[in-house]
Amino acid sequence: MYTLPIEVLLKRVGLEPRHAEQIKQIEHLMTPLAHETALGFYDYLGRDPRARALLWSEPGRVERLYGAFEDWFRSMFAGTYDEDYAEKRWRVGIMHARFGVTTSSLIPAIGFVHSLAMEHLMSVLRPAELPAALEALTKVLALETTLMAESYEVATAMGLGAGVDWKKAPQRGAEMILAEAASRLTFVRGR
Repeated sequence: MYTLPIEVLLKRVGLEPRHAEQIKQIEHLMTPLAHETALGFYDYLGRDPRARALLWSEPGRVERLYGAFEDWFRSMFAGTYDEDYAEKRWRVGIMHARFGVTTSSLIPAIGFVHSLAMEHLMSVLRPAELPAALEALTKVLALETTLMAESYEVATAMGLGAGVDWKKAPQRGAEMILAEAASRLTFVRGR
């Protein structure tokens, strides 16, 4: 349901086929890091009282999220950035908005992932290999951030259109998007 074609988004962030190829070349170095990165990521989030309250309010939630994070992290390094990839990332943004995660929390968290990934690459690649790998990583994370930000924009617009206060608009808009998607799914299944 994202609003811009993937080609426009790829061009906007400067992610070219050469970057996707570079990501595929480092996939074997990065995907084993998924679990360790998930642990560091949720430790990082747990330092913020608001995030901690949200994440640990339900027993087992963080443990479930580890697996989702690991899947997200691994898929970033598959090197395929198409409509399906964009749609999945857009839905991730909608779910974050639904649970009240703010973009001012989300963007630094993506920056934390970027830092961990860069640190790892600097420890495993030769100096001559680093510039291309770091550039490709940065482009992919820019795409991730762009897709999630776009989902928040759409959710906010829907929430505001429904007359909700701007602070609650992303969450309400996300609820509306998810309800609409669920009704379409129910319609398709009921045929």
